[in-house]
Amino acid sequence: MSSASIIEGPSIKTTTVGSFSPIDWLYTLPSEQTVLDATRVVVGLQRDAGIDLPTDGELYRYDLNHPDTNGMIEYFISRIGGIKTEIGISDAKAFSQKHEMAFRRKPAGIVTEALGEGSLDLFEACSQSASVAGGPMKFTLTSPYMLARTLLDNHYGNLEDLTLAIADVMAEQVSELPCACVQVDEANVPGSPENAPLAAEAINRILDKVKVEKAVHFCFGNYGGQTIQSGEWRPLLDFLNSLHTDHLVMEFAHRPDADLDVLKEIDQRIKLGIGVIDIKVNHVESPEEVARRIEMADAKAGPDRIGWVHPDCGFWMLKRSIAERKIEALVKGRDLFLGVG
Repeated sequence: MSSASIIEGPSIKTTTVGSFSPIDWLYTLPSEQTVLDATRVVVGLQRDAGIDLPTDGELYRYDLNHPDTNGMIEYFISRIGGIKTEIGISDAKAFSQKHEMAFRRKPAGIVTEALGEGSLDLFEACSQSASVAGGPMKFTLTSPYMLARTLLDNHYGNLEDLTLAIADVMAEQVSELPCACVQVDEANVPGSPENAPLAAEAINRILDKVKVEKAVHFCFGNYGGQTIQSGEWRPLLDFLNSLHTDHLVMEFAHRPDADLDVLKEIDQRIKLGIGVIDIKVNHVESPEEVARRIEMADAKAGPDRIGWVHPDCGFWMLKRSIAERKIEALVKGRDLFLGVG
């Protein structure tokens, strides 16, 4: 499936970011079949609402033992070779010295040797979702920099080498993924712009191997429905412009309106994806609210810059009934702005 399959349609397309609300019956009886069935439901709900490019809800990587983080970090960490996931008291104590990760009580894993593919199989995970997607879909990956920050490194000795080692492992698996778009997710660097060049190099190593539409998602964190990273978009401008991506997927609904000023300075070759649904609140936006948010972003960005609208982040912290209504509002608000439908 090529990126050409998502080019047709409205000038501004709708998409979701990644995770979906918990599916109760899946977590009651988790199995390979129920994950597949739940993925079919999640994608179907998005298509029924009119989402142009749905995600698979990331159900293939949900971890019942890590419900507070949706398990996406643990999915990768537990499968990449060279990482131990049995955490002892001394490991947790050593990790506690990483003050930037104070919201985690212990590391996701301990790096004990050079990293390798281990049991990571992104093609299989993507293929399973694609088999029930019923059309073009987006497949998401966690940024190497974000993963590296959660680890206790007892092998490489520095963040740069560890981050790029993770990037190389992931890059080897993305060239043939059966999806219309590959999206890399990064929620840590917005609060640590000093590490932006490293994060960009790692992300680009992955993007350079992707053969379909390329996207990078950024937010300021969502842990328990709360923002984790402080900061603003402007210090990240050079970083954003250095990415080898086709479009960005950026948090704006839960951000100050002044953040929109940076849009006009993002490289013209990069299409803009604007977050117009706030996933940190239960309030369900009206189509009129969504249309106004698009209008504000469009005025700041300039003509024909916005290619995508979406929620700020994934829906894993929200009840399913709220998430479904927010998705419907996203599509109706886009249509209202464009004067279609």
